[in-house]
Amino acid sequence: MSHAANPDLLNRLRRANGHLASIITMVEEGSDGLKIAQQMQAVVAALEKTKTLIVTDHIEHHLEALVGPLPSTVRADLAKLGALAKYL
Repeated sequence: MSHAANPDLLNRLRRANGHLASIITMVEEGSDGLKIAQQMQAVVAALEKTKTLIVTDHIEHHLEALVGPLPSTVRADLAKLGALAKYL
């Protein structure tokens, strides 16, 4: 599956985009700096999670291209690696 066809990925990116637009409005309206920084951190975290999703999806896609359909145990192990990747 193409990354562009992954609805979870697209939904996460759209959500982050909308949230970033809200932050721009907060800055334009002179909102409290602490609140702006907190909202910016939320966007950064959302993008980091999305990046992890696309990397693990990419790895899974190419593994399947090489070896065929992956059993659920392998998918579970890939999910663990994806969780670990967020610390990189």
